[in-house]
Amino acid sequence: MLYSDPHLVHTLQQVIEFLGTFAFAISGIRHAAAKHYDWFGGFVCGFAVAIGGGTIRDVMLGATPFWMTSSIYIICTVLAQAAVIVFARSLKRLDNAWFAFDTLGLALFTIAGIQKTLSYGFPFWVAVVMGCITGAAGGVIRDVLLNNEPVIFHKEIYAMASVIGGLLYWVLCLFHVSVSINVVATFLLICLIRFFAVKYHISLPLLRGED
Repeated sequence: MLYSDPHLVHTLQQVIEFLGTFAFAISGIRHAAAKHYDWFGGFVCGFAVAIGGGTIRDVMLGATPFWMTSSIYIICTVLAQAAVIVFARSLKRLDNAWFAFDTLGLALFTIAGIQKTLSYGFPFWVAVVMGCITGAAGGVIRDVLLNNEPVIFHKEIYAMASVIGGLLYWVLCLFHVSVSINVVATFLLICLIRFFAVKYHISLPLLRGED
């Protein structure tokens, strides 16, 4: 069974949330740097994108927000900011670095959202929705703070990658695939969807208003 080892699942959740926090914090801080925010503004943007989706998820699940149970997530954001400051010139040469970190954060937090929702006894369709919220809501908060149009409202595939990844997680659970393999497969699928969608300009159909 998927949750036959609660200790393993809990450990995986913590590792995934830590890595996701770092990836999203890097993404948020780099976006803030592009807008010429100061160090405090960069930290606020990085922290907001890192905890935003998970906080909404936990509030909806009736749980204490994950970042309030350990200072490691604030420390992780501080480390992300230090990395951006120290390696600013190197990161500037990597035009797609922000995209890579944003994609990694999306995949990691989608998985964390699914796992935590299932551990609270909710059905899988709720877990897929919560995975999407956990992965995508932080980016919406970041874009609002930076006065940008939220990425999920663009034509490029973003939140749908999270949903498809959640559906794969569901299918693999039905076939009793081990949680570690499931996590890796879901992570890779979400990342591949994002990378290929951007590279080949794959998008969803646009709504058309009245002429």
